[in-house]
Amino acid sequence: MLNAQKTADILSIVASQGAMRLIGARLTEVEEGVAEFEVDFRPELSQQNGFFHAGIVSTLIDTAGGCAGATLMQPGAGVLTVEFKVNLLAPANGAKLRARAEVVKAGRTLTITQGKVFVTKDGKETLCALMQQTLIALPAK
Repeated sequence: MLNAQKTADILSIVASQGAMRLIGARLTEVEEGVAEFEVDFRPELSQQNGFFHAGIVSTLIDTAGGCAGATLMQPGAGVLTVEFKVNLLAPANGAKLRARAEVVKAGRTLTITQGKVFVTKDGKETLCALMQQTLIALPAK
């Protein structure tokens, strides 16, 4: 369970991200080293075949990883993605995306996360993407 300061830090990260508001993402879980987001399909989030755009898939899992990492950083620290790689395993064809990221190794400066993105269609959830990410902790303000 997160302490009050960590919870406030994560909620502040999410609230300050205009991109997450724009796509309608919802934080559905946050614990030490874990964060999960969901977003419902809208045509504005699609690519030419009517699936969720890969950019939306990537945005969702990048933010989940950043929030998961931030839960293990010093209170008030900032977090930035240094790099991430996404493998798209299946078309994100469905009504909802769910992105869940977990910390693999938390360091003083660099933190490594991994994440999975699932798409739900007709009540069935399918793994559609995998991510590995490196984050950097910025000094507390």
